[in-house]
Amino acid sequence: MKKILKSKYKFENKEKIILRDYLALERTRLANERTLFSYIRTSLYLLLGGIALFQLKGFERIKWLGYVSLGLSIIILIIGIFKFNHIKYKLKKYYLNTKDEALQIKGHE
Repeated sequence: MKKILKSKYKFENKEKIILRDYLALERTRLANERTLFSYIRTSLYLLLGGIALFQLKGFERIKWLGYVSLGLSIIILIIGIFKFNHIKYKLKKYYLNTKDEALQIKGHE
């Protein structure tokens, strides 16, 4: 029997990977990339919004909102990159485990 989730992010593979599981891992990898692009897009929108608030004449009272927007832009970008690398590491670790086990199974048959 295959045990997928042991804890929040830890994968364990007990049997040879099949096509359906391989495709599911590929979908997860692509979703991870798509999510990173969403974080980057959100960060860029906040950056542009912050710059636009600095350019407005007569709105010096809300200049602080521009600083908040710029700060959030940097924070969101860092969070996105961290999450992307974390999930990428976990998937790569899972891929390596499945490939090693598949080679061991083929070598013994």
